[in-house]
Amino acid sequence: MSTLGTRIELAGAEQIDDVRELWLYLHHHHRSVAGSLPLVKDDELSWQRRRARYLTRLASGSGLLVLAREADAVVAYAFLFIEDGPDDTFPLGGRYAELYSLSVEPRLRGRGIGTQLLDFIDGELASRSIGALEVAVMSGNDAARRFYERRGLREAEVVMFRFVGD
Repeated sequence: MSTLGTRIELAGAEQIDDVRELWLYLHHHHRSVAGSLPLVKDDELSWQRRRARYLTRLASGSGLLVLAREADAVVAYAFLFIEDGPDDTFPLGGRYAELYSLSVEPRLRGRGIGTQLLDFIDGELASRSIGALEVAVMSGNDAARRFYERRGLREAEVVMFRFVGD
């Protein structure tokens, strides 16, 4: 898929390191909106943990990596988990997806790249007969919440944590 000079494509484990900086942009954004929530402070530790989770999901066939490219540069990405259903609480169908990460390079935000990613994802999920999508939004990330609400998602539960040391 290509719009506005941006090409959206599925990718594999060999491209995982192409999203490192985009993860760190998102991680820093989370720290800026999360207020007093104790997020992982060490960028490299955060990336290594996220990277390992992505690679595990890709290896098991239960992860999808979607890249947005302009020229040869990766400027945004999304990572999805594909889960087996049905769920015991919500009517999610036989399989559903969780949008685990979506990050757009800060200088390109507001240009519709996130929308292009989600349009591509919706098509990809439909081709796999997956209709339900779960998205967690960091507390305080009101812009992301409004973005997902415009796409028809709605609040279904609030996740709470008891934190331990970093």
